[in-house]
Amino acid sequence: MAIEQRDGTNLITHALARDTLSRLRDVETEQVAFRKGLVKLGRICGYEIIDGAMETEYVTVQTPLTETTGERVKGLDDVVIVNVLRAATPFVEGLLKAFPRAKQGVISAGRDEEAGMDEAGEFPISIDYVKLPEISPDDTVIVADPMLATGSTMCAVLDHVLNAGGADPADLFVLSAVSAPDGLLRVGEEFPEADLLTVSIDDYLDDDGYIVPGLGDAGDRAFRTK
Repeated sequence: MAIEQRDGTNLITHALARDTLSRLRDVETEQVAFRKGLVKLGRICGYEIIDGAMETEYVTVQTPLTETTGERVKGLDDVVIVNVLRAATPFVEGLLKAFPRAKQGVISAGRDEEAGMDEAGEFPISIDYVKLPEISPDDTVIVADPMLATGSTMCAVLDHVLNAGGADPADLFVLSAVSAPDGLLRVGEEFPEADLLTVSIDDYLDDDGYIVPGLGDAGDRAFRTK
């Protein structure tokens, strides 16, 4: 299993995940390759969640020759993926390759860049659109956003998923490609029931609240809006 515990965070160490992330970081990676890279990384992360966090059960299988015993993953039909618009869209596309029958939710959330980061390292967050499926106590919920910086956006999203929505899932994962230590700490303190899962814990946040070394703006790079 290519998941390691590091300071309260689950770090995905799969070689292909690290390789893909390195290509995503490269400033020379253009839009199509960047978007495809996020899809690939989402798929790898999905498989790692299956391998590291989901149980299997023995089943009887009739082959063309005889009856044998096989294994199947339990709970694949009880997965909810929450897409934090917009940067997470290709990331979630990859997750859906691992969880093709997952229910999907969408939350459009963004920080107010003009207001800037306050002394506590937080941004005002606007939630413009929320559409979530019903979440049952048997569900595994994966909230996906490629960047976990200050944690302001993710905390606002989780508040909608858990508090406003009244959800109490069996498992809750906060999944990101790159994360800043400050954001991981904040989300972990405010939502201790969430398992934090990331491919990289980066060095720090700069004065504008951007992750260093980071990816740049994942949404702009994926959709070529700047």
